[in-house]
Amino acid sequence: MNLNDPLTEFGLSGSAYAAPIDSGSGIGFAEHELVSPASIMKIQIALTIENLISQGLLDGAKKTIVPSGLRTPGPTGMSLMHDEVSISVRDLVVAMLTISDNVATDELIKVAGLDEINRTTRGLGMERTEITSDLREMLSTIAVDVGFDDFASFVAHDPDIDGAPSSEEIAMRIETCSALDPIRGTRTTAFETVTMLQAIWTDRADEPDACRIVREIMVNQLTRNRIASGFNTATKVAAKSGALMGVVRNEAGVVVLPDGSAFAVAIFTRREKANTTNPAIIDGLIGHVARSLIDEFQ
Repeated sequence: MNLNDPLTEFGLSGSAYAAPIDSGSGIGFAEHELVSPASIMKIQIALTIENLISQGLLDGAKKTIVPSGLRTPGPTGMSLMHDEVSISVRDLVVAMLTISDNVATDELIKVAGLDEINRTTRGLGMERTEITSDLREMLSTIAVDVGFDDFASFVAHDPDIDGAPSSEEIAMRIETCSALDPIRGTRTTAFETVTMLQAIWTDRADEPDACRIVREIMVNQLTRNRIASGFNTATKVAAKSGALMGVVRNEAGVVVLPDGSAFAVAIFTRREKANTTNPAIIDGLIGHVARSLIDEFQ
């Protein structure tokens, strides 16, 4: 069976890879192709922060004050709050991994620095994975590429009232913007993402305590309708989802079957031009592909 068929049938391109959590070769398609990870990149941010805490180089209990203005846009968490927030560094990690809080993400990038985060992933052999900017800069770049001065004016634009660019023009420009180009923007591969998950789940990603904490938080991600949708409730899934501008929709995580066997899996999808596939269908496809990959090992 060509595992890519379920994606192409719905006008999607993508890549996927799954492998046993401890060792051994995996199975997938286009697993070495560069992709836009969207919020899946938050796993390596969390790992970096927790490593720094475990090494005694960062105080996880230290309070960070997030002001009410100039917050990174996002659909959840502190992006929606009106007042100043006081929160510890380690709780920023919780917010980032469980509800994909963009404000928490950028605060953690500020704490660790992009160089340190990318150094962490390279230390795992992820030579093709890189975060090129924080989320605020990325969203600003998208707005400029689409033709607006900033992200706020982009979001506020109503073609029916404001005129050009039209919704169709905006959609076409988004597809070609630099942030969604895995050569120019933040990038990874399905293979390298699975490599990272294997290292985290086997305590090989530097500090064992850091690995344990990242695992425990990923179990509590609120999104349960992608990889988990391919399995019954007796199967445990710890994952991080990602989506960006209606173009990419992804998830990566670890699946533990009722018999105790565990697999790391990463699935990345991208909508082709003029594709209007319902996001819920794509979520179901992610679950279907994850199940199909893991069934190959049974």
